[in-house]
Amino acid sequence: MTLQTFVRALTLPVLGLAMSGVLASAPAAAETPAAPAAEKARTVNINQASVKELANLPRVGEKLAERIVAHRTDNGPFKRVEDLMAVKGVGDKMFERLRPYLATSGATTLTEKVSSAKAKTSGKSKSKSPGAATPAAPAAAGK
Repeated sequence: MTLQTFVRALTLPVLGLAMSGVLASAPAAAETPAAPAAEKARTVNINQASVKELANLPRVGEKLAERIVAHRTDNGPFKRVEDLMAVKGVGDKMFERLRPYLATSGATTLTEKVSSAKAKTSGKSKSKSPGAATPAAPAAAGK
């Protein structure tokens, strides 16, 4: 019973602080018009983009871009960005990588290929590092 009272006593102040932080940061974001412009500067309208524009998305090549355009032609415009997962080759993981760059309206403003090397490299280096360190450790210990 004491723990429950303690949790209840802390809940309101913590929520109050969280809300004040959210409200305090909202005007700062509104005051800097460059921040929203930077986000918008990297979007692809999946309902109007060409194969070349779609291929600028990370992990999207010409073949997948062609499938996206074919799906759009056959089935009409995407109503939500999540509808892109109906295209062969776009699963949950792929969609989560693409989501920040996707839009169903507005202009396509992504003009350069987005590199996916960061995520790819970090995954490989993590798997190689432990494997490389394991054989070296016994060899050093044996000498």
